[in-house]
Amino acid sequence: MANSSQTEETLTPGAARAGNGKYEFELAKVNHIMGGPDYSTANGSCIEGDRMMVALMRMPAGTGAVAHSHPNEQWIYILEGTMEGEIDGVEHNAQAGTVLYIPANTIHRSRATPDADVLFFTAKDTSHGLQGMKAP
Repeated sequence: MANSSQTEETLTPGAARAGNGKYEFELAKVNHIMGGPDYSTANGSCIEGDRMMVALMRMPAGTGAVAHSHPNEQWIYILEGTMEGEIDGVEHNAQAGTVLYIPANTIHRSRATPDADVLFFTAKDTSHGLQGMKAP
């Protein structure tokens, strides 16, 4: 039974909306959006529910996201490749099988190492859309 509070609107332009009879998604084929058009090369699919959103993103080898933040917390699970960067001043070098936590409003940056693309699954709360703001 669908929750009557659910709407078809999304916080993220181009994201798919879950609920109201839509409960199963082939994530790699749902849609194709940029993870952060003005600060990141990450691109892939995104689905939003009432309180959570998930995305499957690819960051091409040697490219990435410059310093940015967003008001929602984020989890990133690395499926393929190696993602290097910084979260709140702490360097990371995350390989496949690693999960990263980014607290809300925390400046962070990341990039795929030059040898391979990074494929990652990410989850955020819906206090804000998928895309954040480039740091000044």
